[in-house]
Amino acid sequence: MCTVSDPGTLVVLLSGPNLDLLGEREPEVYGRARLADHVARAVEEAALCGLELEHHQSNHEGELVDLVHDARGRAAALIVNAGALTHYSWSLHDALAAFEGVVVELHLSNPAAREPWRHTSVVADVADGSITGFGGLGYGLAVRAVARLLAERAAGAS
Repeated sequence: MCTVSDPGTLVVLLSGPNLDLLGEREPEVYGRARLADHVARAVEEAALCGLELEHHQSNHEGELVDLVHDARGRAAALIVNAGALTHYSWSLHDALAAFEGVVVELHLSNPAAREPWRHTSVVADVADGSITGFGGLGYGLAVRAVARLLAERAAGAS
């Protein structure tokens, strides 16, 4: 069972640069499913968990930082697939560090099994955990991880 203590709790899913090209760009790495397919999977899983999911995609680092700022005080959790920004965006790192809720880092591929420059994540140390390498399945796993972490935090607070 996938539930949280407060039905309708908001989770914001952020998709970074080039994820709008999923299904077309390097399908041998990222698969043939489109971003809309992955978001639909996350929305379905969120509904099963009693969560509300809001999705945003941007190819612009500053816009993603603004979206993290906007989630503060409004969302209980963030799921972030930052794409290539994962490896160098200290501004995104700092924005996530200022977010008080749950943060889950998400990647379709496994960056540790790819080019050496992808092995470093500047997001990892401000995330509660990372889900990598499971393709589209990772979106549902990320939502379940968020639900579990929120439930554990709620239980610990009572």
